[in-house]
Amino acid sequence: MANRGKNRAKRGRKRVNRHKSSMLVVSAVLLLLVVVISIDGMRLRAKDKEYQAQEIELERQIEEEKARSAEIDQLQDYVGTDEYIEEVAKDKLGLVNPNEIIFKAK
Repeated sequence: MANRGKNRAKRGRKRVNRHKSSMLVVSAVLLLLVVVISIDGMRLRAKDKEYQAQEIELERQIEEEKARSAEIDQLQDYVGTDEYIEEVAKDKLGLVNPNEIIFKAK
């Protein structure tokens, strides 16, 4: 009978030891998962900051292009006016209005 008690005690200790080692393995896996998720989280935050900076730069470029587009529209409207045509005729072709007098420097 005493032998049976010893066998039970041994089996109980084996079971407890197996349970402890199982818990250690599970804990190690959980710790590894936490580390991997933390590293990926930091990497994603860094990438998010890069994207935010890129977004700000692109918005600035969009505003510059809108201003440039407005300038082009104004220039296009000006090019169609008589004032522009007269200015080009004077500057590039040397033409003058009939009622203008040209003085040339010596």
